[in-house]
Amino acid sequence: MAILKRIKSTVLSIRESLKRFPITIAISSLLAFLLICLIESQITGDIRETLEKICLVMGLGIPLSLSIALLIEKFFKDNKLHALLLYMAGGLFLIIYYFFLLDNKNVVAGYRYFGTMIFLILAFLYIPRIGKDRDYEYYIMDVLNGFAITFIYSLVLYMGISIILITINQLFDINIKGELFLYTFLIIVFIFAVSLFLSKLPSIQAEYRDIQYNKSLTVLLTYIVIPLISIYTFILYLYFAKILITGQWPRGLVSHLVLWYSTVSVGVIFLLTPILEENRVAKLFKQVFPKIILPVLLMMFLSIYQRVAQYGITENRYYIILLGLWVLGTMIYFSIKKPLKNIFIPISLSIVVLVSIYGPLSSFSIAKYSQNRRFEKILVNNNMIVNGNILPNENLSKEDQKEISNIISYFNRNHNLNDIKFLPDDFSLEDMKSVMGFEFSPYYMDSFEEFRHFYFSIDLEEPINIEGFQYFVNLNTWQENEIQVGELILQYNRQDNTLTISKGDSILLQQSIMDFVQDIYEKQELDSASMKNLLSPSDLTYDISYLGTEDNIEFRFIFKSISGRVDDDDNIDIDGKELILLIGYR
Repeated sequence: MAILKRIKSTVLSIRESLKRFPITIAISSLLAFLLICLIESQITGDIRETLEKICLVMGLGIPLSLSIALLIEKFFKDNKLHALLLYMAGGLFLIIYYFFLLDNKNVVAGYRYFGTMIFLILAFLYIPRIGKDRDYEYYIMDVLNGFAITFIYSLVLYMGISIILITINQLFDINIKGELFLYTFLIIVFIFAVSLFLSKLPSIQAEYRDIQYNKSLTVLLTYIVIPLISIYTFILYLYFAKILITGQWPRGLVSHLVLWYSTVSVGVIFLLTPILEENRVAKLFKQVFPKIILPVLLMMFLSIYQRVAQYGITENRYYIILLGLWVLGTMIYFSIKKPLKNIFIPISLSIVVLVSIYGPLSSFSIAKYSQNRRFEKILVNNNMIVNGNILPNENLSKEDQKEISNIISYFNRNHNLNDIKFLPDDFSLEDMKSVMGFEFSPYYMDSFEEFRHFYFSIDLEEPINIEGFQYFVNLNTWQENEIQVGELILQYNRQDNTLTISKGDSILLQQSIMDFVQDIYEKQELDSASMKNLLSPSDLTYDISYLGTEDNIEFRFIFKSISGRVDDDDNIDIDGKELILLIGYR
């Protein structure tokens, strides 16, 4: 009976959420339906791209409509006109986003979409408590508790349905399609989970007076998390002491380690706020840690400065700097503000996110400006600008050639070549020799990597021609065992990336796979659509013929995927590859 009551209570809660957030649940349910239709129909071309864009916009519509509904509850509950205007404004924003901000599938569009999603999620977390920031930490814990319950219920429901489907499939040989598991997942996530989570959202009028702080959470934070953070801080101080002694500045990876640990620490202090007066460990941590971490953050900024001074600002470095400044400001706030009003944390972070993806101070605007300044500086230092035009210089140092190529490659991948100052309006990568005086030769150096990485994959939507071949063999990086194909023996050596094909005691072919990889990489690097990840089968296919006294054999190598690294001297190391070998007798 207890289980039935629980189920009935859950169903009634979901029904209430339908009344409270009908538009949000409708958008989420429609998104599930569209995703299933998109997968099931296997539409390609412009129609598929349009549907994908609609799905992306509807994904934003879920937190946007939720934020609007909470705004109406908070400020315009009895004003239907204002409520209507807010929903119309939200719909207009989604339409504008669809037509102007999802036009190209590039890095900028991805960053902006992700940032907009984060802003909207943060907004719905603080909108209900604006002007009522007391006990804000309890409100957030209430929301997180609802999320945890939703996750557990959804996981159990999905696993239960999956087990039922597997059992039916095994017992009755119905041959249930694998896609049905994916469709079940989408329905549970976008219909059941969203409805259940919204049913768990506290009301606008929720009060948290006389509530006992969770003892398990207290123990976790004060006796496990705080000691771990303290030890981590001590290790960082030792490392920075080593830097000061040796004079060797840290790699960019340290910036990431400091940044994420300090961001987590902000969350820890946030959760500790309700027990600061009654728990001595929490109070001491809140008093001491925000001050101790300031030198660590300073060293992080100095580390980032080394990379920015050398390679300029990119979107990734911009976000590291901006998030670091936000953490710094938050720690200063923790140090001087008594008592804490922690609603400041999500509000300030949402503003930071918004500034970083829209407007003249966005990561995209700042990065383009920085890389243009870097580009201009190299040209000026080499006397390559005459009357506002570029003068080709074939004697430019190799380092400067790579720097210029890298800047151009950055704009080509992330923005537009027209955004680069001094280049001709119709410039393309094929014009590098005539415009700059040297070939395009970029290197992709991230802020903490010694190598530039690449990854290519075959476009499975395009057919592969196997006419005239009798054998189809899958080869992988990890396969070194002999493979018998008719009278042929295939043996792959991972050390030198060589495939040996023999018949009896005779070696028919000894082919270096690296020759193919080098060719693929160089062709894509010089291609006008530089460094595409998804390639046509024709771009990944190589034919080799063996003409013997007894047999004439055709071998066709078709790469399914390749990943690897390239150092500053353009030496390639393969991390992984999968390829198809077709064998045909003539």
